[in-house]
Amino acid sequence: MTDASENPSYRQLQKYLPGGVLRGRTTESITNALREAILDGVMQPSAWLREDELAAAFKVSRTPVREALRRLADEGLAVKTANHGTVVAPLSLEDILALYVVRENLEGLTARLAASRPNQEVIGQLRAIGKQMQAAADAGDQARLSKINRDWHRALREGAGNTYLDRFLGQVEHAVRRLPKTTLAHPGRIDEVIAEHEQMVVAIEASDAETAERLARAHMRRAREIRIAVLLGG
Repeated sequence: MTDASENPSYRQLQKYLPGGVLRGRTTESITNALREAILDGVMQPSAWLREDELAAAFKVSRTPVREALRRLADEGLAVKTANHGTVVAPLSLEDILALYVVRENLEGLTARLAASRPNQEVIGQLRAIGKQMQAAADAGDQARLSKINRDWHRALREGAGNTYLDRFLGQVEHAVRRLPKTTLAHPGRIDEVIAEHEQMVVAIEASDAETAERLARAHMRRAREIRIAVLLGG
């Protein structure tokens, strides 16, 4: 078995615990750190998640690691194999296509709900995030663009005011973060996204639920098209 100190992925795990393990919250700290490592791609799809090596990497006992892996399996980020080992959940093209089908429908519903109960504070927040996105685009900061884009969609679903929808889309966000590269890197996509976001905000502000949903669905379909093109080398 490979020693944790010799595994490049495992060596990077400590950066996800910048303040160390929180006292009395070891399992939560390890779960959060592993989740971020998986979402960032440090722990690649199908990579082994070995309790002893993870415990050594985090400098904790195996018990909180075992519980963290159980929680990540519940979230769909890890999979227990037939021989009782655990791996990072794999991602196939079929998985990605299925993800975008769900995302298109949920994002459409989110926009519809937000437009059915327009909130000026939420609308202001969406526009403010849009300005941050434009500034990041002008600076060519792609990593920040991806984060701000997630912030925008998070603000939208919070504006929908549906706890279950918020929870489901949170899981979808985690799945999308695992995908290779970002669709924002596609030529011209950043300008498209900023314009599409503003069109949705206009519809929400006008209480036009039907248009808001249509625009949100189209936004996700375009993202899916680009994602497929990226995966196929286009």
